[in-house]
Formats: sequence, C-alpha cells, structure tokens
Amino acid sequence: MASGRVATAAEGLRAYGLIAVMWIRSTMTYRFSFAMTLVSNLVVNFFDFVVILLMFGHVRGLGGFAFGEVAFLYGTTSTAFGLADLAMGQVGKVGRRVRDGTLDTFLVRPAPVLAQVAADRFALRRLGRLAQGLLVLVWSLVVLEGVEWTVAKAAMVPLMTVTGALIFGSLMTAGAAFQFWAQDGAEVANSFTYGGNTLLQYPPSIFAGELVRGVVYVVPLAFVNWVPALYVLGREAPAGLPPWAAFASPLVAAGCVALAGLAWRVGIRSYRSTGS
Repeated sequence: MASGRVATAAEGLRAYGLIAVMWIRSTMTYRFSFAMTLVSNLVVNFFDFVVILLMFGHVRGLGGFAFGEVAFLYGTTSTAFGLADLAMGQVGKVGRRVRDGTLDTFLVRPAPVLAQVAADRFALRRLGRLAQGLLVLVWSLVVLEGVEWTVAKAAMVPLMTVTGALIFGSLMTAGAAFQFWAQDGAEVANSFTYGGNTLLQYPPSIFAGELVRGVVYVVPLAFVNWVPALYVLGREAPAGLPPWAAFASPLVAAGCVALAGLAWRVGIRSYRSTGS
C-alpha cells in the first residue's frame, strides 16, 4: 500500500515536471514579454508592502511589534505563499474546468490528474510574487534588531517558508476539491489562501482572540509563520500554545498535505463528467 502511494507520488512529480517544463519553454519563446510581465508582477506585489512602509511612517510600532518584526512576518508568509502559488496556483481553476467539461481531457491521460491540473499553463510570471516576498524577507533579516540568533532559530527561517508553502498548497488543493461540488467556490478557497496570506503579514496581537484561535486550532494557518516566527523573535506563541509548538510546523504541514490529498481523491471520485 505504502509503496504504491510512493510510486504514484513519484509518477505525479515526474508528470508535473514534464508539463511545467513544456509551458516554461513556451513562455520563454517570448522573452521580452515574459520579462515585462515578471517585472510588473513584482511591482504590483511590492505595493502591498508599501502600505506597511506608509503605516510605519506615522507610528513607531504595530501591536507591540517594531517595523523589522512586521517586515519579517510579511517576508516569511509572502515567500511561503509565493512558492505555493507558483507550484499549485493553477488548481484554483478546477471549478471552471468542471463547468466547461475540459477536466475530462485530464482523466483520460496516463498521469495523475492533480499533477496535470497543477502544472497546466504553468505561470512562470508568478516568480514576481515569490521574488518580492524573498526580497522583503532578506531585508527584514538585515534590519531586525534584538534577536539572539541560535542554530535552531537560523534553521527555522528556511524551514518555515517550506512548511508554510506546503500548508498553503494544501489549502489550495482542498479548495480545488471543494469545487467539485461548489463549482463557483473559487472565492471561498481564496479567502483562506490569499486572505490567509494577508492576515499573516501582520502581528497576531492586533486581531481578536477568537480569530487567532481559529487560525491556530481550526485552520492552522498560524503554523505558516506566526508560531515559528514568534519563536525566532523571542515572543510568546499565540493562543496559549507551548514554546515547543514552534517546531511542530512540519507535522502540521504533513497533516495538511494528507487531508488535502484525501479531499482531492474524494472529489475526483464524486466527479460525474461534463457539467456535474
């Protein structure tokens, strides 16, 4: 059973890579157009951070957090979301494919459907979002003050971006599975992915306690960056979590991936061809 799942996952990754490379080659045929799209994507996403820059032009702190700390939160979640959006952003179009029947073409091909849907029309321009988040993250590490760096804290930074990307990617996949039943449900999924990314860019101390507990214990978005980032910053974990919870992000990400995979399999099995 386990060996079969590993083989299926390997097959899916191979199919994903082949399809993505095909679309990358297609994109690079028009290199100037790609460059302009990439730069515009980078600039548009940078305006999100401009809001924070303008805010700190009038205040010295936000919810007890200094500018460098808020920039660190912004950079970690934006980088994680950028990775997930680059790799899995296309799955959000499942609802449209269900409505117009084009999903059927993926079902008859000898490759996992999820890999095909995620890699189809691979949007390399989304590197702009990833690059913007990574630039802010690196800059925040330069301006960050008062952090007593250890090996564990240094390792936590790249770890949280990877596990955060897995959590965001899982939410994208679960949202895509939801669209097998609610074919116009893309905005519902986006409220957890794009909305969650925006939420995590700011300190948990400025939000109501019920909301913070919701993203810790119900939809575990807090493990994208709040929980591990607050450990790096030397602050208490949100919603009464113990200090060791900062190291639980990989386990949470693994659980999210497993649940998202289950949701996708249930969704595929419930699909009844065109218009269902």
